[in-house]
Order: sequence, then C-alpha cells, then structure tokens
Amino acid sequence: MMTRVSLKDIAQEIGVSNATVSLVLNGKEKEGRVSKELAERIRKKAVAMNYHPNAMARALRMGSSNTIGLIVTDSSNQFFAKLAFRIEEYADSLGYSVIVANSNENDAKMERMIQELKNRQVDGFIIIPTENGQGSINNLVNSKVPVVLLDRYFEEINTHHVLIDNFKTSRSATEFLINQGCKRIGLIIYKSELPHMQERRNGFAEALKRNGMYVPAFIKEINYQTIEENIQKAIDDLLTRIDPVDGILFASNSIAIHSLKYLMKRNINIPSDMKVIGFDENDAFDLSREPIPFVQQPIAEMGKLSVDLIIKQIEKEALNPTHIELLADLQNLPN
Repeated sequence: MMTRVSLKDIAQEIGVSNATVSLVLNGKEKEGRVSKELAERIRKKAVAMNYHPNAMARALRMGSSNTIGLIVTDSSNQFFAKLAFRIEEYADSLGYSVIVANSNENDAKMERMIQELKNRQVDGFIIIPTENGQGSINNLVNSKVPVVLLDRYFEEINTHHVLIDNFKTSRSATEFLINQGCKRIGLIIYKSELPHMQERRNGFAEALKRNGMYVPAFIKEINYQTIEENIQKAIDDLLTRIDPVDGILFASNSIAIHSLKYLMKRNINIPSDMKVIGFDENDAFDLSREPIPFVQQPIAEMGKLSVDLIIKQIEKEALNPTHIELLADLQNLPN
C-alpha cells in the first residue's frame, strides 16, 4: 500500500516549515510573504512527490469543500440518471464536485444519506425528496443548510424548488389521447400525497371533465415497492371491464416501462389496440414498432437551475426562496 505524502514530507525535503508549505499549496503565499521562487519550488516538489491533499481536512480548514450532495430517489430510473448526469456536468464546469446518493424512495434512507453527506462536508444539497421526507428537509432549512428540492416539493416548506408545471403537462398529455380519438382513458399513477403526483392526477381529470369523459374508476393507483404486480392488476382491470379503456396515461417513467412490457405480454398492439403516452423518454421505447409518445421534461434546464440556486446559497448570495415551474413538451407524436 502506497503511503500518503504529507505536508510534513514536502517541508522536510525543501527545508522549510509545515506552515510555509501549507500556505503555498492553499494559494496563500502572498499573505505569508513567501517568495515566488520558494513557492514555485514547493509546488514542483509537491507534484514530483505525487502529493494529494486530504479533501475532507481541507474542507474543515477552508470552511468549504466545493462539493454538492445530490440525493435521487431511484438511480435506476433513466429520468433521474440523466438528471444526475446534467447536474454533475454543469456543476463541474463551475468548479463544484457532486456526490450522488440514492434513497430508493425510503424516508429513513434519505435521512441517512443526508447525514452521511453532511459528514463528508458537502456545502449544500440538491434533493429529490421521498414522500414523507418533510422532517429531514425541514431540519436542513431550519439549520440554514443550502438546499434545493428538485422534481418534487412540499407545499408547507418554503424553500427553493425546481420542477415542471405538472398540472398543465398532464392535462396536455390527456388532451393528446382525446385528440387521437380515445373515448375511455385510464391513468396509472403512484399512490402518493406529493404535490407533483396530485397535480398530474388533477390535470388528467380536468382534461376529461372538460370533455364529459371523466370516470374515476379508470384511475389506478399503485405502490412503488410492489410496482410490477400492481401494474399487472391495474391493466387487467382496465382491459377486462365491460367498457375497457382505449387509451392510458402513465404518470411516470418507471410506470410506463413496466406497463408497456405487460401490454406486450398480453399481445396488446400499440397504437392500434391501445393508445398511450408516458412521462419521460426511455431507451426501451425504441423497441416498439411504433413511436411511443411521451412527456419530455427539460432535464438540462432543470439541472442547471438547481445548480445555480444551490451555488448562490453556498456563496451567501441574498436570495428569497425561489419556486420555478418549467414547461414540458410532448414528443414522438404521430404525424
């Protein structure tokens, strides 16, 4: 095992104090009145000895680690994976590193990830919160820890958040199915009290009520932890009714993927037998013979805005809680 080179090792090689080496490697040689020649010698020696600073120790000394903690709910979901990529890419361009953690839609795990990232001296958090994670988020806000909520939010917590206008987006997606000639439209959605899911449900209902087509029994709620079996039961019910549905809106990326797999297993042809639209793009859509329409959230913009908001907080810029709702587009629509 290679021994870590310390400031003391460099100091002994050059013949100066540990403090002098520390000043130079932290860019403070002018404050310490270290000559340019000596500073250059110290930097060259540090490179030659393959010196790597201890990031955590440096963060404690400097009061900043230039690191953001990002907590997502499901890293296997392509939407969250793409969002994390965009955040990491943009943060890196601004000199910040990102540590990504996954809560798996578990409140206790989200709290544990927050504590672990705090221990790693992150400067702030971008969090896609779990359904009952208000307590954890409240603790961060009350402790004046920089935090931005992404994709989801809590109405009772006045903090920064970035997401899409879920009501309008869901209404537009439902209107697309209506315009495709669907008369009986179902919705498969997570059973959740989070506002973003409630707004998707409400947008769906609003579009159908406007057209006299709203049937509450066509809304099927499922649980994240038992998604596969719940979706099979929901689709079986929607298809075996006296008045089976001819269109379905899938309220999330993961719901769409599991649902499409089961529809294919049941030999339901899309779009001739059933018209559908989902939330967010997925590579699996390419396996379909016909394009699968979907809601395309502005992932790059969501990532950029959340990073901008967290860095402004980290750098102590005066900032009132900012609530950003973006517009989403419908993609892969038939000609």
